[in-house]
Amino acid sequence: MTTVKKQAKNNEAKTQILLVDDHPVVRDGLTTIINHQQDFKVCGGADDAHQALKAIGELKPDVVVVDISLKNSDGIELTKSIKAKYPKLPVVILSVHDESVYAERALRAGARAYLMKEVVSENIVNAIRTVLKGEIYVSDTISKKFLHKIAGDKNETTKTSIENLSDREFEIFRLIGEGHKASQIAKKLHLSVKTVETYRGRLKEKLNLDSAAELLQYAIKWTKSEDRR
Repeated sequence: MTTVKKQAKNNEAKTQILLVDDHPVVRDGLTTIINHQQDFKVCGGADDAHQALKAIGELKPDVVVVDISLKNSDGIELTKSIKAKYPKLPVVILSVHDESVYAERALRAGARAYLMKEVVSENIVNAIRTVLKGEIYVSDTISKKFLHKIAGDKNETTKTSIENLSDREFEIFRLIGEGHKASQIAKKLHLSVKTVETYRGRLKEKLNLDSAAELLQYAIKWTKSEDRR
């Protein structure tokens, strides 16, 4: 009886981590890595924003690990929702997307770490431990980029047209580049088709494009170049 009580107490003392990723294989791999740490325990998983917010309310995790591309939702928007409801809950964002494009957006949304999936197995534990200490975890490359911006390096502070897009505009731009039609984007982001068309108009204006065809071509070209990085 004493042994059982002691084991339960040890489990309660472990840092509880919620995984939000729409690929079960990825969640299983992360669970294996994280649970290998004596003081960590994966307390649950979710594959979209709705499930994630419900799980946070029920499981009360100490850290949430979120993928950017989720089923019927977006990891950056989910991060904003988490921080609005649970401002002290640290979020670690994982992504296959280029960190030079997404890391700053993720941190602005409230994430405390941005980690590329290609290096997740080596760095996920360090990232979690870093955010638990109240610090920010990014790669050396991104850290240097931020320092150059703070120092006023003109080469770093000049924003590209893409970087000037709001998070929602950028999300719709990316989905256009992936070949989604307005009706598909509306369904995925829980918006009306009219709202999506309004965003498409803003994108054309901000990117200095004259037509929907030019926007589609530019978005596809950008998405392909981003995938090759």
